[in-house]
Formats: sequence, C-alpha cells, structure tokens
Amino acid sequence: MTRYIFITGGVVSSLGKGLLSASLGALLQARGYSVRLRKFDPYLNVDPGTMSPYQHGEVYVTDDGAETDLDLGHYERFTGVSSRQSDNITSGRIYSNIIQKERRGDYLGATVQVIPHVTEAIKEFALAETDGIDFMLCEIGGTAGDIEAMPFMEAIRQLSIELGKGRSIFVHLTLVPYLAAAGELKTKPTQHSVKELRSIGIQPDILVCRAEHPIPDSDRRKMSLFCNVPASAVIPALDVSNIYEVPISYHREGLDVEVLKAFGLAHSEKPNLSRWEDIVDRVKNPEGEVTIAVVGKYTGLLDAYKSLSEAIVHGGIANRVKVNIEWIESEIFEQADAVSRLEDVDAILVPGGFGKRGTEGKIAAARFARENKIPYFGICLGMQMATIEAARNMAGIAEAGSSEFGEPKEPVVGLITEWVKDDGSVEKRTAETDLGGTMRLGAYPAKLKHNSKVAGIYGSTDISERHRHRYEVNIGYVKQLEEAGVLFSGMSPDGELPEIMEIADHPWFIGVQFHPELKSKPFDPHPLFASFIKAAVEQSRLV
Repeated sequence: MTRYIFITGGVVSSLGKGLLSASLGALLQARGYSVRLRKFDPYLNVDPGTMSPYQHGEVYVTDDGAETDLDLGHYERFTGVSSRQSDNITSGRIYSNIIQKERRGDYLGATVQVIPHVTEAIKEFALAETDGIDFMLCEIGGTAGDIEAMPFMEAIRQLSIELGKGRSIFVHLTLVPYLAAAGELKTKPTQHSVKELRSIGIQPDILVCRAEHPIPDSDRRKMSLFCNVPASAVIPALDVSNIYEVPISYHREGLDVEVLKAFGLAHSEKPNLSRWEDIVDRVKNPEGEVTIAVVGKYTGLLDAYKSLSEAIVHGGIANRVKVNIEWIESEIFEQADAVSRLEDVDAILVPGGFGKRGTEGKIAAARFARENKIPYFGICLGMQMATIEAARNMAGIAEAGSSEFGEPKEPVVGLITEWVKDDGSVEKRTAETDLGGTMRLGAYPAKLKHNSKVAGIYGSTDISERHRHRYEVNIGYVKQLEEAGVLFSGMSPDGELPEIMEIADHPWFIGVQFHPELKSKPFDPHPLFASFIKAAVEQSRLV
C-alpha cells in the first residue's frame, strides 16, 4: 500500500520544497522504506526544455528522455532513485493532453472543465506506477494562493479523501521572517498561508518553517494554535552550511518522526544516517583544496548549473578536498589577454549551452588548457568547442566551426540528423523540426576504446550516459583529427556518433558529448568528476 505525502509551499517561492522533499525521501529510506518523488509544476510550458536557463534554471534529463524540473535532480542525488517521464507533470502537458482528447471526441460531446477533467488527469498522474512503493512524495510547485496552482491543490484535496484515512498527509513549508527593527520573528505570514490552504479544504498535518534565527517555543506554540497543528509537528528549518546536512538537520528537528506518527507507523527506532554523516564529515574536514574555473554562458544564475556544481562538489568529496568554483562568463575570453585569468586555477571546466554567444571564449579557454597542460573537462558544447579548437590549431583546419552558429566552410560540428535508439528504431531530425523535445535525449550506450584514459576511469568499455543535444562532432573529420593527436575514445555502438574525445599527450583533457553531472550523487560521485578533481589536486601540487 502506497502512502502519499503532499508537499506545498507558502508565503514566498524558493523556500526549498525540492530539498525538503528530497531530504524527507532520504530519511524514509534510512528507515528502510522505499520512496519515489514527483513534481507538479503549474506553468503552461509542456516541459522546461525550451525555457531560458535564466528563467527556470537547469533542465534535468532522465534516463528515459524527459526534460524536467531541476528539483528532480535533488530527488535523485538524495535518494538514488532514478526519475522517469512520469515523475514530472506541468499544467501545459495536462491541458495539451486534454485538448487532444477533446479534438478526437474522446469526451463524447461533454463540456470540458477544470473540474472534473483537469483534476482527474492530475490524480491519474499522481496514482500511476506506484507498485511496490511505500511512500510517494508529491511536491506542488508554486505558492499557496497562486491562481496557476489551484487545479493541483484541488486535485490533491480530492485525492486525499479518495485514498482514505491513513493513506495521505500534507506537509506545508512556510517562511517565518525576522524583522530586524522589531527584533523578533513573525508568525503571521505562516498563519495566513495555512488559512489560504484551509479555505480550499486542505489542513496541513506538519508545518516546516524556514527561518534565519532559532524559533522560540512560544512561537511554535502560537503557530500550532492558530494553524491547528500539534506543536511537535511545527518543524524549524534553519540554514545549514551545506545542503547535505539537511537530512540530518530535519531528523534532529523530528520531521521523520512526525511523518511516521501522522501515518500511525512505528517511529521509535533511529534511522541509519551513517552515509550522510560521512558526507558531511568529508565536506567539513577536507584535507586540501583546489580551484576550478567554470567557463560558462549562464553564470548570472547559478541554478542553470545546479547538477554541475553539485557533481563538482561530489568530486571533492571523493578526494576529500574542498573545491572552490570560480564562475567565469565565457564572453570575457574573447578579449585580448583575458585568458590570463585562468593562470591561477587548478583545472578548467567548460559546460554545455546553446547558441553562438560566448563560444569563441570557450574555444579560447580550451586552447589555454591544452597548451598549458591544465586539466580540462568539456561537457556537451564544451566538448564541441574543444574539438573545434583542436581542429583549428592542431589539425590545421582554420575555418572549423559549428553549423549551430551559421554555415561554416568546415562544419566540424553539425546537426545530428538521425541516430539509433535503444529499441533499434531510427530517430530523425531536420533543421526545421520543433525545438521542444526534439533533441537526442536520455540515456544512450557508448563503447570506449581499450587502454584509453576514460576506459581506465570508468573501469569498463561499456557505459550509458544521459544526453541533451542537437549537434554532434562530424564523423567525417574524425580521421583527420586523430592524425593530429585527438583520440575519440568513446563512440556510439554503431560507430557513427563521437561521444568522447581526449588529447593524447595531455595529463587530463577530456570532452564528453553527454552530461555526466546528471548521474552523480554525493554517496556515489561520478567517476569522471572524481578523476577530474583528482587531476586538479595533482595540478595544484605542481604549482
């Protein structure tokens, strides 16, 4: 029997519902329960795939090719449970499906309405694929009172009744702000947020209260009284030094105990949090430090690189070092002598991105790393720019470029027009194809060359990694590039798509077409990031 935990937010956005959901999932796992997490997003985009990183942060990609909200990355990193297409739904996808059904005549002439048609579709999504799961955690995007979120709130209200007693609870995350002028915390915003929920028939069972200062017992009793929640179920959520302390912090405040109590389940035994304690110890007690330059296009909003920054931290955890990340906008390297900013870093990482802006700066960063023997890690666009740099300056292909940015004379990187999927079918694309959901998305296998650096890093010649790209290194240039000293050490199984490139006479210079950061976890760092940070440590000792 699957039990449901509905997680809502109030007062303001960006309070950390995703981290709360992920941490609660980790705590339930630490008690031996199986969990799965889902995100309900109220916006009208079908998915975040075409949204600007400045608008929405990173797009997280699942093994089965879904472009999803970045919170699903938190879910995977904290629980190790792979997310799927069915774990993220948006208003846009719900309405798109309903309108298609209406056009086909599936509703037999009925008037199509938010209730029951939209709410029924949301409930079907919540109830799908739950076999063998002890707890399903459902995070509702937005803030209580948002007009966009009302169909989702109504749907989970209905669902809680239909599931029956003991099958669901509501956890509400709010803000308890501190007014410096008054010198005190204010509980009124939380009271109003809960009032908003109660007005639509939702009574929170647990309140989680974000605050910058400790919440006095008197304020907890006040919120308990006015919000109709037991005082023990008013859980403080204070800031911590790193996000991997959050599960431990929530356990210390009694969140997992209150959840089990609300379901009438045994809660006397303590959870096994040893792996989280080890992670926190490694973060707080490093045995050294390194500085990594991330040369990107969206450094104005670091959520655009959320999985990447966490994977770099995981590499530090694996090597027990602190990693200082220096975020640098790639466009600055298009100025003369600007690459001198990279002279004091221990390694350089160039991540993915779309569009021409800043690409010449990424090429300059790759050249600096190659010529100065500094560890270099290129991901997706970062791999493509490193390949173009090698084509121009190693293979003598002066007009090398990418067809993503125009019509170069030498399209070393070009539009990928077809590829073979896992089921053997052929996927085809053209330049006129819609942008949304049409890239090479999800997990694909690759074959690594024996005795290559990456084969040694992975400890295998067969790997599977997640992709999100529309352009690819042109297979027609591989021979010429390899003759110049570039090794394409990873290829698609059919040998048509270059997946990994290395510089043979460099201590650590690797570019990958996929996104390894999407599979890294604090308790299981991705081998490429662990090796990259190890190379940075070795580089720091040479300086």
